[in-house]
Amino acid sequence: MTDCASPGVYITQKNVSAKSADISVKVKLDNGSLSPTPLVLETAIYTQEGKKVTEQKQPLTLTPQGTQAFTSTFKISHPHLWQGRKDPYLYKVVTRLTANGQMIDEVVQPLGIRHYEIKAGVGFFLNGVKYPMYGVTRHQDWWKLGSALTNKEHDHDLAEIMDIGATTVRFAHYQQSDYIYSRCDSLGLIIWAEIPFVNRVTGQETENAETQLRELIRQSFNHPSIYAWGLHNEVYQPHAYTAQLTAALHDLAKTEDPDRYTAAVNGYGSAEHPVNQNADIQGMNRYFGWYEKKIQDISPWIEKMEKEYPWQKLMLTEYGADANIDQQTEELGDALNWSKPFYPETFQTKTHEYQWSVIAKHPYIIASYLWNMFDFAVPMWNRGGVPARNLKGLITFDRQIKKDSYYWYKANWSQEPVLYLTQRRNTERERKLTSITVYSNIGTPTVYLNGQMLTGIRQGYTAVHYIFDHVELQTGKNTIKAVATQHGQEYTDEITWNYTGEKSRQTDTYENKKEHSGW
Repeated sequence: MTDCASPGVYITQKNVSAKSADISVKVKLDNGSLSPTPLVLETAIYTQEGKKVTEQKQPLTLTPQGTQAFTSTFKISHPHLWQGRKDPYLYKVVTRLTANGQMIDEVVQPLGIRHYEIKAGVGFFLNGVKYPMYGVTRHQDWWKLGSALTNKEHDHDLAEIMDIGATTVRFAHYQQSDYIYSRCDSLGLIIWAEIPFVNRVTGQETENAETQLRELIRQSFNHPSIYAWGLHNEVYQPHAYTAQLTAALHDLAKTEDPDRYTAAVNGYGSAEHPVNQNADIQGMNRYFGWYEKKIQDISPWIEKMEKEYPWQKLMLTEYGADANIDQQTEELGDALNWSKPFYPETFQTKTHEYQWSVIAKHPYIIASYLWNMFDFAVPMWNRGGVPARNLKGLITFDRQIKKDSYYWYKANWSQEPVLYLTQRRNTERERKLTSITVYSNIGTPTVYLNGQMLTGIRQGYTAVHYIFDHVELQTGKNTIKAVATQHGQEYTDEITWNYTGEKSRQTDTYENKKEHSGW
């Protein structure tokens, strides 16, 4: 407890390869008695299966004169590397103190042997191999629970993150449960942990921010899943103070943990912004088509960055759009006025379809983190027909409904078979002549409208994106069925639309009449 509530054990690794790895284990010890005590410090490394790999024993006499550090070093030959989702192999480091042959204390910590490297303009490398950084962000609060979560809720959220095919998570904008970091170790998710230095600045944050960062690093030091410490998110004026504090936090992080990256996030998308370039990673939050410009403006922005700042380790740390699943329309432009009460799900889908396709073509974006995995509470907001809610999640606040955008990413990222017809909640159709979109990562689908096979399929933005243009609906009920086969197994998806010839869009007078039950 005297060491920022850390385990008191710090595991570092150098020269990691498939041939060998150098492991150092620093243990902080404290003697609360009033006399020196003869002890033996035992440090052992075990395989995931429980077999002892190596061990060191250090006889010592621990005086009562403050905390003292003792270090054991090991060279592991042909280590079983921690390989992200593919193979998140964990060793176990056990440190014990014995006195007169009796164990008096023991601490167990995980060891995932891995090496992270970011190459500007090229990508993220895990153990020397380029690794896809398919990223989501997570706010932890749940409908009717707030942030008072049990491990059951944490496990549920992680299961959804794994299901969508994500490889990395930004846990924003505050420290989250140590349990969830531990689960990411064993699941192979590569994660970004950060402190709650967010949005506003008074000029009096220094002591608090430094304390929280020091605590976060010491408490979470041994989690192999963590690759970056987040220093701030969208903190601006006074610029000079914010820049100075960010630089100080970067220095503190490098002193506490020289082997991990630091990251700071800006919302302006400008490399020369006064608070930028004070951390290893420059994160930028951009909401093209939602808070600024048009959906398609993400492309020239990235191209400009590539050309003018090729040295920058850039990550797109937030992007997306809100989506109220009870608001639907086919009448979509390339930008939406977020100050109005109409947040159709279809606009969010359009945003993610286009913007992910652009991100995927630009390795300059080292990692991208869509905002957000789940809807979450924002007490000061009253937007999109739902009070106190940010609706940018791919899943509703109560975790009950996955929006269309969820399946877009699952089809693009996951190895699991996906066949999905979009606009399943946009049931009251506004156009007789419309289009049908299918996500399929199991090959070209066959699609039927009212029992008749459609022709004229074309590929959309990515290899999993299929579109039928100029599809004519009949008056009344319309049944759409998609079929695809993989490895001899047939997959189907079916939705129903209704066309009456009447417009039902009410963008400016929309009133949400349902009780707020988590949608």
